[in-house]
Amino acid sequence: MTQTLNDSVARTHELLTERLRVAETSHPTAQRPHAMTAAIDPFLATASRHVSAANAVLGPAARRHLGDGRDRARALARQSRRLEEALFAAKSKLYGSSYAVRQPWAEVWLPVESELAAFWDIETELVDELAAAITPADADSLALELYNSETRVPTRPHPHLPHQGVGGRMARGVASRVDRFWDAAEDRMVPEPVHPMRHRDGWVSRYLMAEADVDEPDEDVTSLPPTDPDVPPDVPDRQSGPGT
Repeated sequence: MTQTLNDSVARTHELLTERLRVAETSHPTAQRPHAMTAAIDPFLATASRHVSAANAVLGPAARRHLGDGRDRARALARQSRRLEEALFAAKSKLYGSSYAVRQPWAEVWLPVESELAAFWDIETELVDELAAAITPADADSLALELYNSETRVPTRPHPHLPHQGVGGRMARGVASRVDRFWDAAEDRMVPEPVHPMRHRDGWVSRYLMAEADVDEPDEDVTSLPPTDPDVPPDVPDRQSGPGT
């Protein structure tokens, strides 16, 4: 099993693509007046968290491991702001902001699609170069760090907050606590982020993850505890029974 940084980010992109499709095709009905909120909010939460986490984890990693890492991190932050501006417009439209209420949804989704695609291009190239520059074990650690960051960062778009550096960590830490307060108050559904797997999982881990192609190792009979030849099979040893 080789589920590392590249695969984890690719799975997140696939998940966002599907959630965006569901969001774009959702419509309220008499039976489900809040259908759009239920469809759009998971996409906004997933996208917002991934953008913040990518800047918190991949930006510093690029600075450490890539020769042009500083410029690459800045490019990621610039595109992240443009994407968050598009996500913020969708959030404003969803919750009835006066400046967005007259804008058709089709016009709202167009910049979301284009800015998301541009973000993915930058992130995918960055991840590919990082994976080539570090060991598989380090890539696993980076993927896990990205996941852990997604569980702590804001769940809503904040385009005007800094994305990187000490100021970004502090500002987004405060925003994350505020977002979680309102998520709980509004009973907002925030999905779990994509959990990465290690580069080389053992068969037990793969079995617990319910992988279909797991080949269990043959049982090593030499590792079994010794049995008493005087005790019939499947009969507990009376010396170890209760009350003795």
